[in-house]
Amino acid sequence: MSSHDGQKALCLDHVTVRYGKATAAETVSFSVPRGSVYALLGRNGAGKSSLIRCLLGQRKPQEGEVTIFGEDPWSNRARLMARLGVVPEEPDAPPDMTARQLAAFCSRLYPSWDGKGVETRLRRFAVPDSVPFARLSKGQKGQLALALALGGLPELLVLDDPTLGLDVVARKALFEELVEELAERGTTVLLTSHDLGGVESMADRVGILKEGRLLVDEPLDDLKARFRRVSFGQSDATPRGSETMKALDPLALKQASWGAEAVVSAFSEEAFARFAAAPGVSDAEASPLSLEEIFIALCGEEGGRP
Repeated sequence: MSSHDGQKALCLDHVTVRYGKATAAETVSFSVPRGSVYALLGRNGAGKSSLIRCLLGQRKPQEGEVTIFGEDPWSNRARLMARLGVVPEEPDAPPDMTARQLAAFCSRLYPSWDGKGVETRLRRFAVPDSVPFARLSKGQKGQLALALALGGLPELLVLDDPTLGLDVVARKALFEELVEELAERGTTVLLTSHDLGGVESMADRVGILKEGRLLVDEPLDDLKARFRRVSFGQSDATPRGSETMKALDPLALKQASWGAEAVVSAFSEEAFARFAAAPGVSDAEASPLSLEEIFIALCGEEGGRP
């Protein structure tokens, strides 16, 4: 392990995961610096959960290397898990145990345990501490899982779609709790989520998976800076595949009666100015895209590249 790797909470290096002949993830590489929030995004079946299982030492990749704090989670799972907090997609616990009993049980598993913090969060989330787990709502189960995951004062928090099935109020509370936790302790977070509005409010860096391959791995601000929706009027003489348009790297180009619109992935002020001044182009405008709009452009049925 190089000294540079010591600054990384986790690294995946050319990781491939297969189930029989089906490839779930292919030569995926990315790393997450300590103290940062990395959002791993993709449609259902893109390979997110398979990579999470490798990170948690639940399966060994067919190819490539996975490390957490410089160690292999497959070989050192018990020791590493004591430094992690995990909120799975479907929180699970013994159905008859209450939140209070689960907190007492978990407190014995971690070298450091913030019992007061767990109690405070459960009160704030309005999760009853004496109701059996099986009788809690889906939202309460997720909030309990988050409170327990943070109770161990984790150095790395892994959240596998923690807001799935939660209502708007519960989703907002969960993301607010995470933002507060990050501000207070600088915990490293690896997050998968379909709630891209919530992700956008807290992620430093984004990875986007499509059919097992990593299309994007870059800071969120850089990603949003290079994607734009460009609309423009055009004369019949405007060449469809003009060099000035190619320089903006359009993902999709839609014709309309008033002109055309494109989502471009290589926007710069200079390239846009050259395009706007090109013969046959009129009234060119560029508008920013949300993370959700960028994701749809890359991973929608017609978006992205093969």
